[in-house]
Amino acid sequence: MAAEPRIAIVIDDVGVHVPNGWRVVELPGPLTLALMTYAKDLGKLAAESLARGHELLLHIPMEPTDGTWDTGPNALRLDLDPQEFQRRLEWAFDRFDGYVGINNHMGSRFTEDFAAMAKLMGELAPKGLFFLDSLTSTRSAGEETAQAAGVAYLARDVFLDNVVDPEAVWTRLAELERIAIARGFAIAIAHPKGATIQVLSEWIPTLAERGITLVPVSALLAVPVPVPGIVAEAD
Repeated sequence: MAAEPRIAIVIDDVGVHVPNGWRVVELPGPLTLALMTYAKDLGKLAAESLARGHELLLHIPMEPTDGTWDTGPNALRLDLDPQEFQRRLEWAFDRFDGYVGINNHMGSRFTEDFAAMAKLMGELAPKGLFFLDSLTSTRSAGEETAQAAGVAYLARDVFLDNVVDPEAVWTRLAELERIAIARGFAIAIAHPKGATIQVLSEWIPTLAERGITLVPVSALLAVPVPVPGIVAEAD
C-alpha cells in the first residue's frame, strides 16, 4: 500500500506582524514557522510555537536583485566584508533557540552567488542546520553549495499567497496537493496574512479524511533532524 502523500506548510516572516504571528501559532499543525530574525519577543514566540507542536526555522534576510526592496536590518549582502558578514550571521543565530534549519527572506541576488552561498553553508554544516531554499531565484546556488558542504537541502514547490486573496490561496493549495499526490510530498511557503490564515484554518482539518499527511518540513529530509525541546525566552 502506497504511503500517504505528505505536505509541509512553511509560514515565513512570522513575528513581523505581531497579531498575525500569534494567529499563525494558534493554527493546527504541525506547521513549520520561519521566525524573522529582526522581529521582537522571539523567545516567547519560539517557546509557544514549540509547545503547540510546530517546527521552527530561522528566517534570514538576504540581498535581493532589486536594491530598492527593504530587507530589514542585518541582511546578508554580497558587499559585506568577512567580519561584518560573520557578525550579522552570528547575530541571527543568537536571536532565539529551538530552530532546526534556516531559509532565506528575499535573497534573489545573494542565493545566485556561489561564493556567498558556499560561505553560508560552511556556517550551517557544523551546527547541523539544514537549508530550505525559498527559490526566489531559479538560478539559486543553494542545492549545489549545500551538497558540497554536506548540508541537508530542501526547496519550495509553491508560494501560496503571492496573490493575497482567499480564492487564489485555495487554487495554490490545490496545485500543492497535485504535486504531493504525484511525487509523494510537496512544500509550500506562505505568509502570516489574514486571507492565508483563514484558508489554512479551513483546509488543515480536511487533510486526514482525504488521505494527506501534514508534516513539519524537516520530515521530508532524507535524514531527519532531532526535535528540540521547549526553550526559554531569549534575552
